[in-house]
Amino acid sequence: MIFILAYFIIELLLSIKLGITIGFGWSVVWVIATSLFGALLLRLSPYAIMDSFNKIGFEKFNIISAQNAAISYVLGAILLIIPGVFSDLLGILLLCYTIYLRFFAKIPSDIKNKTQKGDDDVIDVEIIDTNSNNDTTIER
Repeated sequence: MIFILAYFIIELLLSIKLGITIGFGWSVVWVIATSLFGALLLRLSPYAIMDSFNKIGFEKFNIISAQNAAISYVLGAILLIIPGVFSDLLGILLLCYTIYLRFFAKIPSDIKNKTQKGDDDVIDVEIIDTNSNNDTTIER
């Protein structure tokens, strides 16, 4: 409950500060533009999410990175739709994290190790036949 109250206070203060800084008309333009941009991103989210999960097949992502990219993309788009400066800043930060994961993050080392070809999965086995008895001699 206290976090929600703190969020609304920060949202109100930043919105007032932006309105004073750039003017009321430009503040309205800001809110409408970010809402439209967030709606567009949310509408395109199935394609972005599908692309993230397709990169798993090409071993450029692991499942955790794809999941993080998908969640931050959708939450960032939703936060852009919500009117307010603080929610817009949080949405932009989440979208920047998505961009980082998609283009700049390194391939995790566990995926790199799995892509190396080799016989690491082969177990060396020696078969000992316990049924044969080498000490027996055949008499004629």
